[in-house]
Amino acid sequence: MFDFKNKLQEGGQRNPFWFVGPCVIESREVLRTIAESVKTISEKHKIPVVFKASFDKANRTSHKSYRGLGIEEGLKELSWVKKEFGLPIVTDIHETHQAKPVAEVADVLQIPAFLCRQTDLLEAASKTGKCVNVKKGQFLSPANVKQILNKLEEFKAQGFWITERGVSFGYQRLVVDFSGFSEMEKLGAELILDITHSVQLPGGLGESTAGLREAIPHLARAGAAVGVTGFFAETHPNPSQALSDATNAWPLKHLENLMVGCQRIAEVSQKVEQFSESLN
Repeated sequence: MFDFKNKLQEGGQRNPFWFVGPCVIESREVLRTIAESVKTISEKHKIPVVFKASFDKANRTSHKSYRGLGIEEGLKELSWVKKEFGLPIVTDIHETHQAKPVAEVADVLQIPAFLCRQTDLLEAASKTGKCVNVKKGQFLSPANVKQILNKLEEFKAQGFWITERGVSFGYQRLVVDFSGFSEMEKLGAELILDITHSVQLPGGLGESTAGLREAIPHLARAGAAVGVTGFFAETHPNPSQALSDATNAWPLKHLENLMVGCQRIAEVSQKVEQFSESLN
């Protein structure tokens, strides 16, 4: 798995990779449309990508909301994407018993933000031998990430990342604190910036989450300038029709411009003097 991780990151912060796809598996048609675009963008611009989609959204605001196909049918669809388009896969697990079957398909197992401190879940994901992406909880300070890293190291995870997805600021608002990035990096975290969940307004529509889609490019450009290892983004060909996270899904037709813009900013930014080693 270190080989997979190293290949994904071979461009370094000058060419950050992307975890990108729909929030949840809706249909094969939607998967095909998004996967085709993602693969084309990746090959055209030499941007490393991992296809993202959830087989179950177990943390929807309302129990009545669409959750996905479930693990059995969902993994069949993700396996199809992997075979049809040759794309690596990242998807979430919510319970320890899911780790093993998901690892048979996915290249990266993702731990949802609300479960980022669940020791048994971190251990189960680590022991599959696959890379692990941990979404940093909205309730965690940068310093708290150290304990997550300690667990992953103790469980001998074969490559892992911490994904920043905003911190709760009062009610129904998330804020990305870029001043915490250097703190987490000093702790040993390699950082991914989630540019679509970070603009959510949790529970903002009562039975569903609202979002500030127009703020996504601002966060993305800032992350590229700061020098993140990768980006996480959810996209949809028809965001208003998406069955989950519709208000913060990035329009597929604008995905290429967003990814290329971030690639260019990252390349320029990494040519500028880096100060972290010279401020002591």
